[in-house]
Amino acid sequence: MLNVERDKNKLLIKQEAQRLGFSYAGISKAQFLDKEAKQLDAWLNKNMHGKMDYMANHFDKRTNPALLVPGAKSVVSLLFNYYTEKKQQDASAPKISMYAFGKDYHIVLKKKLKQLLSFIQTEIGEVSGRVFVDSAPVLEKAWATKSGVGWMGKNANIINPKSGSFFFLAELILDLELEPDGPMKDYCGTCTACIDACPTDAIVNPYVVDGSKCISYFTIELKDEALPNEMKGRFENYAFGCDICQQVCPWNSFSTQHSEPEFNPSEQMLNMTKREWEEITNDVFNNIFINSPLKRTKHKGLQRNISFLKS
Repeated sequence: MLNVERDKNKLLIKQEAQRLGFSYAGISKAQFLDKEAKQLDAWLNKNMHGKMDYMANHFDKRTNPALLVPGAKSVVSLLFNYYTEKKQQDASAPKISMYAFGKDYHIVLKKKLKQLLSFIQTEIGEVSGRVFVDSAPVLEKAWATKSGVGWMGKNANIINPKSGSFFFLAELILDLELEPDGPMKDYCGTCTACIDACPTDAIVNPYVVDGSKCISYFTIELKDEALPNEMKGRFENYAFGCDICQQVCPWNSFSTQHSEPEFNPSEQMLNMTKREWEEITNDVFNNIFINSPLKRTKHKGLQRNISFLKS
């Protein structure tokens, strides 16, 4: 395919992605992730995935997009803003990570990605591909970095210099050849704000996060009956997820209010008092958090987390 056609198709895809609400889109060549494979192997060998066994599964698929989409030629990486200026009203209430304020992003973004893939097949021609939203063996941060939609910060989040890091990541892997974008410069510099602020010392080295020490891991991923005693008093009142390393990042001074209605938090959730969180029943939980990321912990898991904050 001629460069001009690859460029034309890339522009078409980026314009449609923007129309669908994505803030940034970038293209990288679908190829084996050699460097990232070695990094992932070392991370797993140090048991930094804790009890997230799924991280060790499908290693080959995580590092070779052709095993996910036969004949893969391009990876389209996308960022979708979820930042909101709305806050929980009771400052003493258990805190919920901002990404979980609205409807489950897997549901919202997968629908948009399928629309984007359908657009590509209609406008460009016979193209095979798959959509991914944090639910398949894809090294999304590696692809986002390669595509130039941002750089990976020292807290392992993708940071865009115009808009910060409060983004969901998503990908299309296509058997369509597109002109790739180059990676972006790393602008973290000498800043260590995220490392210094992490209350559980989960950022063990710049750009390396020990997932088994992260507050998000304890409050979402870990399914044990009880949380480890050595972590008591270190969650800074987070009962689901954690935003600390993003809140202190200077680049997030550029974050702007998202425009996706499905990510708007319910007023009922924002207005819940500390006592209401502590006394939440299964029925109330199911009513308020229908189609919410909080469903991952279930009522029992949320109760465990809130009780841990009280103890």
